[in-house]
Amino acid sequence: MNRILIIDDDEDLCELISEYLSPEGFEIKTVHEGERGLQKALTEAVDLIILDVMLPKKNGFDVLRELRQTSKVPVLMLTARGDDMERIVGLESGADDYLAKPFNPRELLARIRAILRRVYSVDEGDPAFEKINVDDLEISMSARSAKREGEDLNLTSVEFDLLTALIKDAGRIVKKEDLSRKVLERDLSPFDRSLDMHISNLRKKLGKRSGEDEERIKTIRSVGYIYTVL
Repeated sequence: MNRILIIDDDEDLCELISEYLSPEGFEIKTVHEGERGLQKALTEAVDLIILDVMLPKKNGFDVLRELRQTSKVPVLMLTARGDDMERIVGLESGADDYLAKPFNPRELLARIRAILRRVYSVDEGDPAFEKINVDDLEISMSARSAKREGEDLNLTSVEFDLLTALIKDAGRIVKKEDLSRKVLERDLSPFDRSLDMHISNLRKKLGKRSGEDEERIKTIRSVGYIYTVL
């Protein structure tokens, strides 16, 4: 049973989400303010966090930033409909995905399941693919971690999946539509900038190769991205 922590001050919404998700096999815990939510997230074992932006005592962005200092637990952020800035800040702070209020519970369930599949599924049938070494990067599939020169890059689940998807096709263009379906498990929307934001965050964490000025991941305008090879 997957354990979900909801941090949202809307008690009615928390109750509705709990009533919808519990029969789907999820164990739900709720907290209605930011500081207590952060403490619970740091001290209790949870598989996913649903985090609202507007919270008393400590807002969702601050909760997420502090959480990401020590935890990689996946976070689905709830934002205001039409507020692109909230979505951008949330993704830059380390959110795995976002959903605008009000939302359809079916969409919430689909996003949750997609995130959990990304984070907790491991291809154990291909031991040769357990470790990937590219340039100065070392990637562990089972640990879902990436290191540069031995230093952990602290990638989110989405960033890790984007990196591995691009590296598998290193030197070749990967279309944005294909990345969205494979990593985010949804069709690419013309107004959804989440993929671009995740790629931007990934670039920052990867940094440039020693002695090189070019980015490791290049944008092919209106097409997609390519992980460059030397």
